Amino acid sequence: MNINSSRQAGLGLFRATGIYVGAILGSGILVLPAIAAKEAGPASLLAWTLLLVFCTPVAFSFAEMSRQQPDAGGIAHFVTRAYGRRASAVAGYLFYFAIPFGAPATAVIGGNYIAHALGGGRGTALVAAALLLAAAFASNAVGIRMSSGIQLVLMVLLVGLLALAVALAAPFARAGNFEPFAPHGYWAVGGVASLLFFCFAGWDAVTHLAGEFRNPERDLKRATWLTLVVVGVVYIGVVAASVAVLGPALPGSDVPIAQLLEKGLGGLAAPLTAVAAAVLTFGPINTFVAGASRLGASLASDGVLPRTLVRGAGPGQVPTASLGLLAVMTLLSFGAAAGGLSNTQFQIGAASACFTAVTAFGLIAGIRLLPARTPAWYGVIVAAVVMLAVLLFSGWALLVPVGLAAGALWAARPARRAGVAGAPRRRLPGLRTLPTGRAEAATSAGRLEPVPSAAPPPARP
Repeated sequence: MNINSSRQAGLGLFRATGIYVGAILGSGILVLPAIAAKEAGPASLLAWTLLLVFCTPVAFSFAEMSRQQPDAGGIAHFVTRAYGRRASAVAGYLFYFAIPFGAPATAVIGGNYIAHALGGGRGTALVAAALLLAAAFASNAVGIRMSSGIQLVLMVLLVGLLALAVALAAPFARAGNFEPFAPHGYWAVGGVASLLFFCFAGWDAVTHLAGEFRNPERDLKRATWLTLVVVGVVYIGVVAASVAVLGPALPGSDVPIAQLLEKGLGGLAAPLTAVAAAVLTFGPINTFVAGASRLGASLASDGVLPRTLVRGAGPGQVPTASLGLLAVMTLLSFGAAAGGLSNTQFQIGAASACFTAVTAFGLIAGIRLLPARTPAWYGVIVAAVVMLAVLLFSGWALLVPVGLAAGALWAARPARRAGVAGAPRRRLPGLRTLPTGRAEAATSAGRLEPVPSAAPPPARP
Protein backbone atom coordinates (compact mmCIF):
# COMPACT_ATOMS: atom_id res chain seq x y z
CA MET A 1 0.00 0.00 0.00
CA ASN A 2 2.86 2.39 0.74
CA ILE A 3 4.44 1.73 -2.62
CA ASN A 4 1.20 2.33 -4.45
CA SER A 5 0.58 5.54 -2.52
CA SER A 6 4.08 6.75 -3.34
CA ARG A 7 3.52 6.04 -7.00
CA GLN A 8 0.17 7.88 -6.92
CA ALA A 9 1.92 10.92 -5.43
CA GLY A 10 4.89 10.66 -7.80
CA LEU A 11 5.73 12.73 -10.85
CA GLY A 12 3.39 12.56 -13.80
CA LEU A 13 4.62 12.58 -17.38
CA PHE A 14 4.39 16.34 -18.03
CA ARG A 15 5.75 17.51 -14.69
CA ALA A 16 8.70 15.11 -14.97
CA THR A 17 9.24 16.26 -18.55
CA GLY A 18 9.26 19.85 -17.31
CA ILE A 19 12.07 19.10 -14.88
CA TYR A 20 13.96 17.13 -17.52
CA VAL A 21 13.66 19.90 -20.12
CA GLY A 22 14.57 22.49 -17.49
CA ALA A 23 17.80 20.61 -16.75
CA ILE A 24 18.87 20.85 -20.39
CA LEU A 25 17.27 23.98 -21.81
CA GLY A 26 19.15 26.59 -19.80
CA SER A 27 20.71 30.00 -20.17
CA GLY A 28 23.36 28.77 -22.61
CA ILE A 29 20.92 29.26 -25.50
CA LEU A 30 20.87 32.98 -24.65
CA VAL A 31 24.49 33.48 -25.73
CA LEU A 32 25.98 30.37 -27.37
CA PRO A 33 24.43 30.96 -30.83
CA ALA A 34 26.67 34.04 -31.08
CA ILE A 35 29.80 32.28 -29.78
CA ALA A 36 29.23 29.32 -32.12
CA ALA A 37 28.71 31.63 -35.11
CA LYS A 38 31.96 33.42 -34.29
CA GLU A 39 33.87 30.11 -34.33
CA ALA A 40 32.23 28.37 -37.31
CA GLY A 41 29.98 30.89 -39.09
CA PRO A 42 26.55 29.75 -40.34
CA ALA A 43 27.95 26.20 -40.42
CA SER A 44 27.56 26.23 -36.63
CA LEU A 45 23.96 25.22 -37.36
CA LEU A 46 25.38 21.83 -38.39
CA ALA A 47 27.04 21.48 -34.98
CA TRP A 48 23.73 22.11 -33.19
CA THR A 49 21.92 19.61 -35.44
CA LEU A 50 24.57 16.88 -35.23
CA LEU A 51 24.88 17.23 -31.47
CA LEU A 52 21.12 16.89 -31.10
CA VAL A 53 21.18 13.71 -33.23
CA PHE A 54 24.18 12.29 -31.37
CA CYS A 55 22.58 13.04 -27.99
CA THR A 56 19.55 10.91 -28.86
CA PRO A 57 21.28 7.59 -28.00
CA VAL A 58 22.75 9.29 -24.92
CA ALA A 59 19.30 10.27 -23.68
CA PHE A 60 17.78 6.84 -24.26
CA SER A 61 20.78 5.02 -22.80
CA PHE A 62 20.37 6.86 -19.51
CA ALA A 63 16.62 6.29 -19.62
CA GLU A 64 17.13 2.54 -20.05
CA MET A 65 19.73 2.32 -17.27
CA SER A 66 17.39 4.24 -14.98
CA ARG A 67 14.48 1.99 -15.85
CA GLN A 68 16.48 -1.13 -15.05
CA GLN A 69 18.35 0.29 -12.02
CA PRO A 70 16.37 3.21 -10.57
CA ASP A 71 18.36 5.09 -7.93
CA ALA A 72 18.55 8.73 -6.85
CA GLY A 73 22.35 8.61 -7.08
CA GLY A 74 22.25 8.67 -10.88
CA ILE A 75 25.64 8.45 -12.57
CA ALA A 76 27.51 8.23 -9.25
CA HIS A 77 25.48 5.11 -8.46
CA PHE A 78 26.16 3.58 -11.87
CA VAL A 79 29.91 4.25 -11.74
CA THR A 80 30.23 2.91 -8.19
CA ARG A 81 28.43 -0.30 -9.11
CA ALA A 82 30.45 -0.78 -12.28
CA TYR A 83 33.98 0.26 -11.31
CA GLY A 84 34.17 0.95 -7.58
CA ARG A 85 34.83 3.96 -5.39
CA ARG A 86 38.02 5.20 -7.08
CA ALA A 87 36.17 5.61 -10.36
CA SER A 88 33.27 7.18 -8.51
CA ALA A 89 35.70 9.70 -6.98
CA VAL A 90 36.77 10.76 -10.48
CA ALA A 91 33.16 11.27 -11.56
CA GLY A 92 32.49 13.20 -8.36
CA TYR A 93 35.50 15.49 -8.84
CA LEU A 94 34.52 16.24 -12.43
CA PHE A 95 31.06 17.40 -11.38
CA TYR A 96 32.00 19.17 -8.13
CA PHE A 97 34.86 21.23 -9.54
CA ALA A 98 33.01 22.06 -12.76
CA ILE A 99 30.66 24.33 -10.79
CA PRO A 100 33.24 27.14 -10.24
CA PHE A 101 33.62 27.30 -14.03
CA GLY A 102 29.99 26.91 -15.06
CA ALA A 103 28.26 29.04 -12.39
CA PRO A 104 30.12 32.33 -13.12
CA ALA A 105 29.68 31.84 -16.88
CA THR A 106 25.96 31.27 -16.45
CA ALA A 107 25.64 34.30 -14.17
CA VAL A 108 27.49 36.56 -16.63
CA ILE A 109 25.14 35.44 -19.41
CA GLY A 110 22.17 36.59 -17.33
CA GLY A 111 24.03 39.74 -16.25
CA ASN A 112 24.61 40.77 -19.86
CA TYR A 113 20.90 40.59 -20.61
CA ILE A 114 20.03 42.60 -17.50
CA ALA A 115 22.64 45.23 -18.37
CA HIS A 116 21.26 45.41 -21.91
CA ALA A 117 17.77 46.10 -20.54
CA LEU A 118 19.01 48.77 -18.14
CA GLY A 119 21.20 50.45 -20.72
CA GLY A 120 24.31 49.72 -18.67
CA GLY A 121 27.70 48.44 -19.67
CA ARG A 122 30.12 45.79 -18.48
CA GLY A 123 30.08 47.07 -14.91
CA THR A 124 26.29 46.69 -14.70
CA ALA A 125 26.51 43.18 -16.14
CA LEU A 126 29.13 42.14 -13.58
CA VAL A 127 27.12 43.55 -10.68
CA ALA A 128 24.00 41.75 -11.89
CA ALA A 129 25.98 38.51 -12.29
CA ALA A 130 27.43 38.84 -8.78
CA LEU A 131 23.93 39.35 -7.35
CA LEU A 132 22.65 36.25 -9.15
CA LEU A 133 25.52 34.16 -7.77
CA ALA A 134 25.02 35.54 -4.27
CA ALA A 135 21.28 34.80 -4.42
CA ALA A 136 21.90 31.19 -5.49
CA PHE A 137 24.42 30.50 -2.72
CA ALA A 138 22.28 32.31 -0.13
CA SER A 139 19.21 30.27 -1.04
CA ASN A 140 21.19 27.06 -0.56
CA ALA A 141 22.59 28.32 2.73
CA VAL A 142 19.06 28.57 4.17
CA GLY A 143 17.88 25.38 2.49
CA ILE A 144 15.45 26.82 -0.06
CA ARG A 145 14.42 24.34 -2.79
CA MET A 146 12.60 24.88 -6.05
CA SER A 147 9.61 22.58 -6.50
CA SER A 148 8.87 20.63 -9.63
CA GLY A 149 5.93 22.97 -10.28
CA ILE A 150 8.21 26.01 -10.38
CA GLN A 151 10.62 24.15 -12.66
CA LEU A 152 7.72 23.44 -15.02
CA VAL A 153 6.69 27.12 -15.02
CA LEU A 154 10.26 28.20 -15.77
CA MET A 155 10.53 25.72 -18.62
CA VAL A 156 7.27 26.93 -20.17
CA LEU A 157 8.41 30.55 -19.77
CA LEU A 158 11.71 29.90 -21.53
CA VAL A 159 10.15 27.92 -24.37
CA GLY A 160 7.47 30.58 -24.83
CA LEU A 161 10.03 33.38 -24.86
CA LEU A 162 12.24 31.69 -27.42
CA ALA A 163 9.29 30.72 -29.62
CA LEU A 164 8.11 34.36 -29.53
CA ALA A 165 11.58 35.56 -30.48
CA VAL A 166 11.70 33.25 -33.51
CA ALA A 167 8.16 34.12 -34.66
CA LEU A 168 8.65 37.88 -34.42
CA ALA A 169 12.03 37.81 -36.14
CA ALA A 170 11.05 35.47 -39.02
CA PRO A 171 9.92 38.26 -41.41
CA PHE A 172 13.40 39.83 -41.17
CA ALA A 173 15.26 36.67 -42.28
CA ARG A 174 17.60 36.94 -45.28
CA ALA A 175 18.95 33.95 -47.21
CA GLY A 176 22.13 35.88 -47.99
CA ASN A 177 23.09 35.76 -44.30
CA PHE A 178 23.99 32.08 -44.72
CA GLU A 179 26.89 32.96 -47.05
CA PRO A 180 29.72 32.17 -46.75
CA PHE A 181 28.42 29.07 -45.00
CA ALA A 182 31.71 27.79 -43.54
CA PRO A 183 34.17 30.71 -43.45
CA HIS A 184 36.52 28.86 -41.07
CA GLY A 185 36.21 25.41 -42.68
CA TYR A 186 34.16 22.42 -41.61
CA TRP A 187 36.74 21.25 -39.06
CA ALA A 188 35.61 24.18 -36.89
CA VAL A 189 32.20 22.51 -36.60
CA GLY A 190 33.73 19.76 -34.43
CA GLY A 191 35.28 22.28 -32.05
CA VAL A 192 31.98 24.14 -31.77
CA ALA A 193 30.14 20.89 -31.00
CA SER A 194 32.35 20.36 -27.97
CA LEU A 195 31.64 23.89 -26.75
CA LEU A 196 27.91 23.55 -27.36
CA PHE A 197 27.63 20.51 -25.10
CA PHE A 198 27.21 23.14 -22.36
CA CYS A 199 23.67 23.47 -23.80
CA PHE A 200 23.09 19.72 -23.86
CA ALA A 201 24.52 18.77 -20.45
CA GLY A 202 21.72 17.40 -18.32
CA TRP A 203 20.59 14.33 -20.22
CA ASP A 204 21.62 12.35 -17.16
CA ALA A 205 18.99 14.24 -15.12
CA VAL A 206 16.49 11.46 -15.79
CA THR A 207 18.71 9.07 -13.83
CA HIS A 208 17.83 10.98 -10.64
CA LEU A 209 14.10 11.06 -11.45
CA ALA A 210 13.44 7.38 -12.17
CA GLY A 211 12.26 6.57 -8.65
CA GLU A 212 9.93 9.58 -8.62
CA PHE A 213 7.89 8.63 -11.69
CA ARG A 214 4.40 7.30 -11.12
CA ASN A 215 4.95 4.79 -13.91
CA PRO A 216 8.65 4.67 -14.87
CA GLU A 217 8.24 1.64 -17.12
CA ARG A 218 5.90 3.64 -19.35
CA ASP A 219 6.84 7.29 -18.83
CA LEU A 220 10.66 7.30 -18.85
CA LYS A 221 10.89 6.84 -22.60
CA ARG A 222 7.90 9.11 -23.21
CA ALA A 223 9.52 11.90 -21.21
CA THR A 224 12.75 11.38 -23.14
CA TRP A 225 10.95 11.67 -26.48
CA LEU A 226 9.09 14.81 -25.39
CA THR A 227 12.32 16.37 -24.15
CA LEU A 228 14.14 15.63 -27.40
CA VAL A 229 11.32 17.19 -29.43
CA VAL A 230 11.10 20.35 -27.31
CA VAL A 231 14.86 20.87 -27.10
CA GLY A 232 15.37 20.12 -30.78
CA VAL A 233 12.66 22.49 -32.01
CA VAL A 234 13.76 25.32 -29.72
CA TYR A 235 17.50 25.01 -30.35
CA ILE A 236 17.34 24.60 -34.13
CA GLY A 237 14.65 27.27 -34.47
CA VAL A 238 16.52 29.86 -32.39
CA VAL A 239 19.91 29.22 -34.02
CA ALA A 240 18.50 29.26 -37.57
CA ALA A 241 16.60 32.49 -36.83
CA SER A 242 19.68 34.08 -35.26
CA VAL A 243 21.81 33.35 -38.33
CA ALA A 244 19.11 34.32 -40.85
CA VAL A 245 18.06 37.55 -39.12
CA LEU A 246 21.21 38.92 -37.47
CA GLY A 247 23.67 37.69 -40.09
CA PRO A 248 27.15 39.25 -39.77
CA ALA A 249 26.11 41.00 -36.54
CA LEU A 250 25.51 37.68 -34.74
CA PRO A 251 29.16 36.77 -33.86
CA GLY A 252 29.66 40.07 -32.05
CA SER A 253 26.40 40.02 -30.09
CA ASP A 254 26.25 39.46 -26.33
CA VAL A 255 22.42 39.33 -26.32
CA PRO A 256 21.25 37.68 -29.58
CA ILE A 257 17.83 36.68 -28.21
CA ALA A 258 17.13 40.26 -27.09
CA GLN A 259 18.07 41.47 -30.57
CA LEU A 260 15.66 38.99 -32.14
CA LEU A 261 12.85 40.21 -29.91
CA GLU A 262 13.68 43.84 -30.65
CA LYS A 263 12.90 43.21 -34.31
CA GLY A 264 9.22 42.77 -33.44
CA LEU A 265 8.70 44.36 -30.01
CA GLY A 266 11.05 47.32 -30.07
CA GLY A 267 11.78 48.76 -26.63
CA LEU A 268 9.64 46.20 -24.81
CA ALA A 269 11.99 43.38 -25.77
CA ALA A 270 14.90 44.18 -23.47
CA PRO A 271 12.97 44.26 -20.14
CA LEU A 272 11.15 41.05 -21.07
CA THR A 273 14.34 39.17 -21.85
CA ALA A 274 16.10 40.64 -18.79
CA VAL A 275 13.48 39.33 -16.36
CA ALA A 276 13.38 35.93 -18.06
CA ALA A 277 17.18 35.73 -18.16
CA ALA A 278 17.44 36.55 -14.45
CA VAL A 279 14.93 33.85 -13.46
CA LEU A 280 16.33 31.25 -15.82
CA THR A 281 19.91 32.00 -14.83
CA PHE A 282 19.16 31.70 -11.13
CA GLY A 283 17.35 28.35 -11.54
CA PRO A 284 20.20 26.26 -13.02
CA ILE A 285 22.82 27.80 -10.72
CA ASN A 286 20.67 27.15 -7.65
CA THR A 287 20.00 23.54 -8.67
CA PHE A 288 23.58 22.66 -9.60
CA VAL A 289 25.03 24.31 -6.47
CA ALA A 290 22.55 22.40 -4.31
CA GLY A 291 23.58 19.06 -5.78
CA ALA A 292 27.31 19.83 -5.86
CA SER A 293 27.43 21.01 -2.24
CA ARG A 294 25.96 17.72 -1.05
CA LEU A 295 28.20 15.78 -3.40
CA GLY A 296 31.21 17.51 -1.83
CA ALA A 297 30.11 16.43 1.65
CA SER A 298 29.66 12.89 0.37
CA LEU A 299 33.14 12.86 -1.19
CA ALA A 300 34.58 14.16 2.09
CA SER A 301 32.87 11.39 4.06
CA ASP A 302 34.51 8.93 1.67
CA GLY A 303 37.96 10.43 2.30
CA VAL A 304 38.66 11.95 -1.12
CA LEU A 305 38.07 15.55 0.00
CA PRO A 306 39.14 17.18 3.30
CA ARG A 307 37.22 15.78 6.26
CA THR A 308 36.11 19.27 7.34
CA LEU A 309 33.73 19.37 4.36
CA VAL A 310 31.62 16.62 5.93
CA ARG A 311 29.78 19.06 8.20
CA GLY A 312 26.05 19.22 7.44
CA ALA A 313 25.97 16.05 5.34
CA GLY A 314 22.92 14.56 7.08
CA PRO A 315 19.42 14.52 5.60
CA GLY A 316 17.69 17.87 5.93
CA GLN A 317 20.93 19.63 6.90
CA VAL A 318 22.91 22.27 5.00
CA PRO A 319 26.44 21.18 3.98
CA THR A 320 27.86 24.53 5.01
CA ALA A 321 31.55 23.68 4.67
CA SER A 322 31.20 22.21 1.19
CA LEU A 323 28.91 25.06 0.15
CA GLY A 324 31.43 27.57 1.50
CA LEU A 325 34.29 26.01 -0.48
CA LEU A 326 32.20 26.12 -3.64
CA ALA A 327 31.39 29.77 -2.95
CA VAL A 328 35.07 30.68 -2.49
CA MET A 329 36.16 28.86 -5.68
CA THR A 330 33.28 30.41 -7.62
CA LEU A 331 34.18 33.87 -6.31
CA LEU A 332 37.80 33.42 -7.40
CA SER A 333 36.73 32.22 -10.85
CA PHE A 334 34.29 35.10 -11.18
CA GLY A 335 36.97 37.56 -10.05
CA ALA A 336 39.40 36.21 -12.64
CA ALA A 337 36.81 36.74 -15.37
CA ALA A 338 35.93 40.21 -14.10
CA GLY A 339 39.61 41.16 -13.99
CA GLY A 340 40.22 40.03 -17.55
CA LEU A 341 42.31 37.01 -16.59
CA SER A 342 39.62 34.68 -17.97
CA ASN A 343 36.47 34.98 -20.08
CA THR A 344 33.06 33.42 -20.44
CA GLN A 345 34.07 31.24 -23.38
CA PHE A 346 36.97 29.73 -21.39
CA GLN A 347 34.67 28.99 -18.43
CA ILE A 348 31.96 27.49 -20.64
CA GLY A 349 34.56 25.33 -22.41
CA ALA A 350 36.00 24.03 -19.14
CA ALA A 351 32.58 23.28 -17.63
CA SER A 352 31.38 21.69 -20.87
CA ALA A 353 34.45 19.41 -21.01
CA CYS A 354 33.84 18.27 -17.42
CA PHE A 355 30.14 17.59 -18.00
CA THR A 356 30.94 15.74 -21.22
CA ALA A 357 33.45 13.58 -19.36
CA VAL A 358 30.93 12.83 -16.59
CA THR A 359 28.35 11.83 -19.20
CA ALA A 360 30.86 9.59 -20.99
CA PHE A 361 31.80 8.04 -17.64
CA GLY A 362 28.19 7.15 -16.91
CA LEU A 363 27.74 5.61 -20.36
CA ILE A 364 30.91 3.51 -20.03
CA ALA A 365 29.52 2.23 -16.73
CA GLY A 366 26.37 1.25 -18.62
CA ILE A 367 28.39 -1.03 -20.90
CA ARG A 368 29.22 -3.09 -17.84
CA LEU A 369 25.85 -2.85 -16.11
CA LEU A 370 23.37 -3.50 -18.91
CA PRO A 371 22.78 -7.00 -20.33
CA ALA A 372 25.26 -7.67 -23.13
CA ARG A 373 24.22 -7.82 -26.78
CA THR A 374 20.84 -6.21 -26.19
CA PRO A 375 19.59 -3.10 -28.05
CA ALA A 376 20.16 -1.00 -24.92
CA TRP A 377 23.71 -2.31 -24.58
CA TYR A 378 24.57 -1.47 -28.19
CA GLY A 379 22.95 1.94 -27.72
CA VAL A 380 25.17 2.67 -24.72
CA ILE A 381 28.27 1.75 -26.73
CA VAL A 382 27.27 4.10 -29.56
CA ALA A 383 26.47 6.90 -27.10
CA ALA A 384 29.77 6.43 -25.25
CA VAL A 385 31.76 6.60 -28.49
CA VAL A 386 29.91 9.78 -29.47
CA MET A 387 30.60 11.46 -26.13
CA LEU A 388 34.27 10.47 -26.20
CA ALA A 389 34.54 11.92 -29.72
CA VAL A 390 32.93 15.17 -28.57
CA LEU A 391 35.29 15.23 -25.58
CA LEU A 392 38.34 14.93 -27.86
CA PHE A 393 37.26 18.10 -29.66
CA SER A 394 37.47 20.04 -26.38
CA GLY A 395 41.00 21.18 -27.23
CA TRP A 396 42.71 23.09 -24.41
CA ALA A 397 39.63 22.63 -22.22
CA LEU A 398 40.39 18.90 -22.05
CA LEU A 399 43.20 19.72 -19.63
CA VAL A 400 40.62 20.62 -16.97
CA PRO A 401 38.90 17.18 -16.68
CA VAL A 402 42.27 15.42 -17.11
CA GLY A 403 43.73 17.41 -14.21
CA LEU A 404 40.67 16.81 -12.03
CA ALA A 405 40.75 13.07 -12.79
CA ALA A 406 44.41 12.92 -11.77
CA GLY A 407 43.64 14.76 -8.55
CA ALA A 408 40.77 12.39 -7.75
CA LEU A 409 42.91 9.31 -8.32
CA TRP A 410 45.65 10.75 -6.11
CA ALA A 411 43.13 11.54 -3.35
CA ALA A 412 41.63 8.05 -3.57
CA ARG A 413 44.90 6.12 -3.93
CA PRO A 414 45.23 3.03 -1.71
CA ALA A 415 47.98 4.50 0.51
CA ARG A 416 45.87 7.52 1.36
CA ARG A 417 42.77 5.38 1.86
CA ALA A 418 44.67 3.19 4.25
CA GLY A 419 45.75 6.24 6.22
CA VAL A 420 42.20 7.51 6.36
CA ALA A 421 40.93 4.12 7.47
CA GLY A 422 43.41 4.06 10.28
CA ALA A 423 42.19 7.37 11.65
CA PRO A 424 39.05 7.66 13.72
CA ARG A 425 36.18 8.28 11.35
CA ARG A 426 33.51 10.77 12.27
CA ARG A 427 30.08 9.23 12.44
CA LEU A 428 27.60 11.01 10.18
CA PRO A 429 23.84 11.03 9.97
CA GLY A 430 23.02 8.58 7.19
CA LEU A 431 26.33 6.71 7.56
CA ARG A 432 26.29 3.35 9.27
CA THR A 433 28.90 0.70 9.79
CA LEU A 434 27.90 -2.80 8.80
CA PRO A 435 28.80 -5.89 10.83
CA THR A 436 31.26 -7.09 8.18
CA GLY A 437 33.35 -3.94 8.42
CA ARG A 438 31.76 -2.36 5.36
CA ALA A 439 30.33 1.11 5.23
CA GLU A 440 27.51 2.58 3.22
CA ALA A 441 26.45 6.19 2.92
CA ALA A 442 23.24 7.71 1.67
CA THR A 443 23.01 11.38 0.88
CA SER A 444 20.70 13.56 -1.11
CA ALA A 445 23.35 13.76 -3.82
CA GLY A 446 23.32 10.02 -4.37
CA ARG A 447 23.57 6.68 -2.69
CA LEU A 448 26.87 4.87 -2.55
CA GLU A 449 26.81 1.12 -2.64
CA PRO A 450 28.42 -0.93 0.15
CA VAL A 451 32.11 -1.57 -0.41
CA PRO A 452 33.16 -5.08 0.59
CA SER A 453 36.10 -5.38 2.91
CA ALA A 454 38.65 -8.10 2.73
CA ALA A 455 37.31 -11.45 3.88
CA PRO A 456 38.25 -12.19 7.52
CA PRO A 457 40.78 -14.95 8.06
CA PRO A 458 39.42 -18.34 9.11
CA ALA A 459 39.11 -18.87 12.86
CA ARG A 460 42.00 -20.70 14.47
CA PRO A 461 41.05 -24.11 15.94
